[in-house]
Amino acid sequence: MGGLRVRDIEFDSNVFLAPMAGITDTVFRQLIRKYAPKAPLYTEMISSEGLAVKQDIVLVKAEKNEYPVIYQISGHKPHLMAEAAKILEPRATMIDINMGCPVNKVVKGSDGSALMKNPKLASEIITAVREAVNIPVSLKTRLGWDMKSKNYLEFSKMVEDSGADMIMVHGRTRSQMYAETANWEEIGKVKQNVSIPVIANGDIVSVETAKKCLEISGCDGIAVGRGTLGDMELIGRIESYLKDGVVKPPPTVEDKLKTALEHARMEIALRGERVGLKFMRKFFAWYVTGVKNAAKYRFELVRVEKLSEAEEIFERILEEQKTGVL
Repeated sequence: MGGLRVRDIEFDSNVFLAPMAGITDTVFRQLIRKYAPKAPLYTEMISSEGLAVKQDIVLVKAEKNEYPVIYQISGHKPHLMAEAAKILEPRATMIDINMGCPVNKVVKGSDGSALMKNPKLASEIITAVREAVNIPVSLKTRLGWDMKSKNYLEFSKMVEDSGADMIMVHGRTRSQMYAETANWEEIGKVKQNVSIPVIANGDIVSVETAKKCLEISGCDGIAVGRGTLGDMELIGRIESYLKDGVVKPPPTVEDKLKTALEHARMEIALRGERVGLKFMRKFFAWYVTGVKNAAKYRFELVRVEKLSEAEEIFERILEEQKTGVL
């Protein structure tokens, strides 16, 4: 497993947990850390405007065992982005600027990947954040706004020239969202275009795809996002493979359901049972992926209001697996 140096920070792993809004909270990160002892972990995207006014403890909270933790901020006002970075600096290993989020409610406010259409403003944001903090600053972006405006080469050079210490590139344009296949070859062109570390992101869902992405892109590291949903062990398996060449087996259904209950209990401890279980509904759906009659169980799980109800459903899944009554 390769390490990675970003300015004056030496990471012991080059396999990152990618930032995912509404997903990579403190609980999610702690569960990833359980299986991946060295991976740098990204927080959810944090609004710079919201943070500058009032800190949301759920979003900024991090436990000691999570570190190294990279806090990601979003926004389009340089002074507020700088202020948010200052607030987070005491907690953060590194500050990341979101210029890659493709969802409508983000880009219509000129945040996320919309900044790829305004390189001048993007540069001002990077410079403002860089001047505000003493820790490394990174940036996540995409290949461009759409297939007709792929400006990732010019954009990545601007990112470096503006003072960023690392760049993560998702191998799709904003218009592609998460459809089609991530283009690792084009991410590789970014690696050839800049001297700062480049992290490849997109469609890394197994040890095999992680290996292939590194080979094709030639990047300094990879970031795993949606591949971890329902499989908290994935980053750990990739780290293990890169370290010693051994491919560990994926978790069994029983393993996944045990993790799902641990996940739910931790979210309930953080948010309370009603809010915690509502937050967990999407995760329950991912944890039962691959189970026979998964649609039936998803229908039940997204309606649970008590942890005991989820426990009963999981017990039924495991019993039916053992008896073959599915």
